Amino acid sequence: MTKKKTRIQGYMTVKEAAKYLGVNPETLRRWDNKGKLKTRRHPMNNFRIYSKADIERIKKKISGGE
Repeated sequence: MTKKKTRIQGYMTVKEAAKYLGVNPETLRRWDNKGKLKTRRHPMNNFRIYSKADIERIKKKISGGE
């Protein structure tokens, strides 16, 4: 039996966002705990999810684009 992921359009998981930003997933969790990054919770499994727009803004800050 395969496990199906329930995707929410416009959002990324911790793992996806960390890979995209080039940081460790624990870094995202720390930013969340310190209020530096707004997280939401997946309605089905309560996992952290991040808005793609928020991740794009962080990426620009990291790369010096802002």
